[in-house]
Amino acid sequence: MRIHPLFCTALLIAIVLVSSCAPKSQIPPPYKAVAWDPFLDSLQERTLRFFLETTPASGLALDRYPSPSPSSIGAVGFALTCYPIAVERGLDRRVEAAERVRNTLLFLMQIRQGGGRTGIGGYRGFFYHFLDMRDGTRVWNCELSTVDTGLMLMGALFCQSYFDRPDPVEEDIRGLADSLYRRVDWLWATNGAEGISHSWYPEKGFNTTRWRGYDESAFLMFLALGSPTHSVPETIWPFWTEPNVWAQYQGFEFISFGPMFGHQYSHCWIDFRGIQDSYTRSRGIDYFENSRRATYAQRAYGSRNVDGFRGFSDSIWGLTACDGPYDTTFSADGRLRRFHSYSARGASMDWVMNDGTIAPTAAGGSVAFAPEICIPALKAIRLVHGDSLYRAYGFADAFNPTYVTPRWPRGWYDPDYIGIDQGPIAIMIENLRSGFVWEVMKKNPYIVRGLRRAGFSGGWLTQP
Repeated sequence: MRIHPLFCTALLIAIVLVSSCAPKSQIPPPYKAVAWDPFLDSLQERTLRFFLETTPASGLALDRYPSPSPSSIGAVGFALTCYPIAVERGLDRRVEAAERVRNTLLFLMQIRQGGGRTGIGGYRGFFYHFLDMRDGTRVWNCELSTVDTGLMLMGALFCQSYFDRPDPVEEDIRGLADSLYRRVDWLWATNGAEGISHSWYPEKGFNTTRWRGYDESAFLMFLALGSPTHSVPETIWPFWTEPNVWAQYQGFEFISFGPMFGHQYSHCWIDFRGIQDSYTRSRGIDYFENSRRATYAQRAYGSRNVDGFRGFSDSIWGLTACDGPYDTTFSADGRLRRFHSYSARGASMDWVMNDGTIAPTAAGGSVAFAPEICIPALKAIRLVHGDSLYRAYGFADAFNPTYVTPRWPRGWYDPDYIGIDQGPIAIMIENLRSGFVWEVMKKNPYIVRGLRRAGFSGGWLTQP
């Protein structure tokens, strides 16, 4: 039977039209490692040296530098993760890194825990957010932080899986990491209700806000689910995902969360490529693809720059939690602008906060998701802003070209680095280049158990 040529033409047009109207592929793009790039070499080395050279023998990593600062327990977790990366990159010897890690974990184990207000560093296995650099005790009447304790534990468990040799120091690391993790009372942190509380104060008890809905705290749920001593019910994961906002923004569909750190932190340690829970399975993606789309949406937002801030372009962009100039309002470029000091900045369908402050860690911590746009962004920031921003330990935390004053005639440049923003840059560069942190964490039985109890399956989780 002969088919009329007009029918063939019509069929071809129909296929093209259907294809153009069909949703874009939701399968993550092929993972392409960047084996060598001189700029990434420089950026990663400088950022690793931030932890190697500013952290004292106790292992209490600074919250910020060079301004006077206490330790941030979350920064300790990023530091612990960066030490083995430094070994793999030839910046430190394994034996010296092992000593550094053991000293850190031992110091943490020896910090006094209790329910008092002063002279202690933690309670029920959790640590206060900010600790005195001398003795690890609570400062600023700060909160007992569940998520920042979780960041420290991710670093400790990473070291537990990395330092696997039959050596006395490495055996100590494995035992100390185990002890720190096993003593955390996750059930207590639920305060008898669903979900984990953000924080606790000896003066007033639990914060009523709970970790719920897509954000940086996914790893916290896996820690709580994987615990062999104080694990929480499996219902905590659907409780966490239930409020997720799935929406289209800047032409991309993904789970809405404005600041980029929420799309980065859990991915520093967990390879989400190809593994799914019931929520992502219903959407036909995984959390890696979700973060990739969020990265592209941030770039699109920066490129459009609808609020007319200085310095934004398709090459220079990035909103996340970071330092800012000051909490003040004045007229800039003919518009009344409200500026902020440290604050969460971001852009998503349901929440936008932008005062013109750009943070290099927004692109730096996302390089593994979308290297094709993040590496050029970092290079453009380096090229345009030079030594005002790119210094001995990599990028300073943030800059704001719109904030022009007699003191800052070229715009504001942060004098400080911040530990929890430095960490994702160094870690995600390594995950892009080799997948090193991801591969090590796949060996950790606690994290694997937590993922499986949350309902994740497929991909590398199918392996024994």
